[in-house]
Amino acid sequence: IAFIGNPNSGKTSIFNYASRSYEHVGNYSGVTVETKLARIEYKDYTFNLFDLPGTYSLSSFSPEEIYVRDFLSENLPDVIINVVDATNLERNLYLTTQLIDMNVRVVMALNMFDELRRRADKFDHISFAQMIGIPIIPTVGSKGKGLARLFEAVIKKYNEPERYRKKIHINYGHDIEKSISHILPCINLPENQEITNRLCPRYIAVKLIEGDAHILDKIEKAKNKDLLIETANQERKKLKELFADDTETLFTDARFGFVSGALREVFQPNNEKRRKYSEKIDNILTHRFIGIPVFFLFLWIMFEATFILGRAPTNWINQMVFWLSGITEKLIPPGDFQNLVTDGILGGVGGVLAFLPNILILFFFISFMEDSGYMARAAFIMDKLMHKIGLHGKSFIPLIMGFGCNVPAIMSTRIIESKNNRILTMLILPFMSCSARLPVYILIISAFFPNHQGTVLFGIYLTGILLAIISALIFNILFIKKDDSSFVMELPPYRIPTLKNTSRHMWNKASQYLQKIGGIILIASIIIWGLQYYPKNSSLLTSAHQNLTAHADLNKNEFSGSYLEKIGKTLEPAMQPMGFDWKMTVSLLAGIPGKEIVVSTMGVLYESNQNTPDQNLGDRIRNDKYDYGPRKGSNVYSPVVALAYLMFILVYFPCIAVLATVASESGSIWWAILQLFYTTGMAWILSFIVYKVGSLIIL
Repeated sequence: IAFIGNPNSGKTSIFNYASRSYEHVGNYSGVTVETKLARIEYKDYTFNLFDLPGTYSLSSFSPEEIYVRDFLSENLPDVIINVVDATNLERNLYLTTQLIDMNVRVVMALNMFDELRRRADKFDHISFAQMIGIPIIPTVGSKGKGLARLFEAVIKKYNEPERYRKKIHINYGHDIEKSISHILPCINLPENQEITNRLCPRYIAVKLIEGDAHILDKIEKAKNKDLLIETANQERKKLKELFADDTETLFTDARFGFVSGALREVFQPNNEKRRKYSEKIDNILTHRFIGIPVFFLFLWIMFEATFILGRAPTNWINQMVFWLSGITEKLIPPGDFQNLVTDGILGGVGGVLAFLPNILILFFFISFMEDSGYMARAAFIMDKLMHKIGLHGKSFIPLIMGFGCNVPAIMSTRIIESKNNRILTMLILPFMSCSARLPVYILIISAFFPNHQGTVLFGIYLTGILLAIISALIFNILFIKKDDSSFVMELPPYRIPTLKNTSRHMWNKASQYLQKIGGIILIASIIIWGLQYYPKNSSLLTSAHQNLTAHADLNKNEFSGSYLEKIGKTLEPAMQPMGFDWKMTVSLLAGIPGKEIVVSTMGVLYESNQNTPDQNLGDRIRNDKYDYGPRKGSNVYSPVVALAYLMFILVYFPCIAVLATVASESGSIWWAILQLFYTTGMAWILSFIVYKVGSLIIL
């Protein structure tokens, strides 16, 4: 069963309810950029559900249109569920007309039916279903209403004998139908059965007359391919001369004409003349002058709330980690294993776990803005700015998704038709701080900027956006030819996000975060602990054996010259110009697999070097002092060093998964290599400037 529908039609909402999966649903186009598969049992049937990318048509203008069309012809779904937004019938039904041309088994989910009723519009969907030969089931995807009836209709359609299927096709008018009839005999040959078994002959004829270049690949195996193409060219030429217009426009007009004529018979909109609330809101949120300031105000509120609302649960988690450390020290005898559990596992993993509430709060706000329809407005108001840096509003969607995770955001660049725009968007995406960097930001900001937490975090994200703009301008000049392509952004109606969808989104992010903590972060913490704990100082170790009661004091400071310290001090000279010591250097290096590991590494390092079990990680970092060199006894961190460190975290190379995705999606490893060196070099320069300028200002 393939779910097909326009972007923002509620297709993924229905898929989620049916499959109990947790794909994110956004109230703007471009969220689903790849096929998602789920398998469910319903009565005596096993349904394989495929959630396809949202598309407005089955033409060959955009990657998602080609992808969906190829999926249908290559995988031959038993039944297609065409999800239609009941509040935008004319636009949504254009895709339905193309499915009719394909002569496939279709069941229509008339989604958002509650909104249709709320608007007091009248739609006789029963008569319309008889008119087009497709069963229509009203649904409310966000609440799961109508899904049982929908799947009953799917089963009925699946079991419907071929001879009882109602054959409906769009009548394109006498002249176009005559041209179609001239091509059909060339297609309906026994030797072309391999092709006609997969694609409806009438659909092939229509596409050939339209001049769809993509259909040529589908008829490559036709025995009379040359005759087919020649006949289609002749018919296309006749129609162009007759109507003085290209054939693709003729078919488009005919399809919209069919939809418009059908709706005139079965649809009665509520013509009450009143100004909608959404229009009043849009006059503010999409205003040419105040739209962008309002957007940044929302971002500032979001970041401020992330700290204020997250403070209490973060403290609770910290207290729980301290309590577990105390219990562990009592239950496990002193020694290597106790140190591994308390310092390595609880110190590393606990430090990262403490920031889970902040991440959930941040994603609550992002999900709310997406589901409500505001993010589509944000893309609309940013369109002009995007053009100035060589992009357009459609690139804004992956950039916003980058605040969650850069990997799916890079994959979502597939919705951008222009290859140049797609690559440029990939290159600047890492400047959008992903959620993996957020724990580092919160740790440092809480420790050194407690009175301006939300403002500093907002400043970091804003700096990332500004750096993305600057980088886009540089790349346009040096590498990528500017390609201004047109962009029309759909402004969906405002909707109140459902608590269930928002909770699902938050739980999805929480589960991903917890999986990382229990996987790569746990492993990294153990490795970091081992590199920090070994080799032991042999003389102190002998002393510890002689007096086991002193071990609890020794195991925090008895080891010097560990493997990790040697690595850090070897690399430290390259980072000293920004005020970074070896621990900060090692933490940055540990962030290669994922930026959360920066925090877990700090948790291990500062746990191992402080006799302060009652202090949280931020306190330990703030109180850390040099124990070597000319600055011995002075604080390692200062607000200036902390700010320079934040800038480095913001900019330096993305994780391995991001680089691999860039190489895969761009088709060249060189773009990933460029991104690696460009971001790291920019991070060093920016941090150096912040440290030097900040030091001069303080002096």
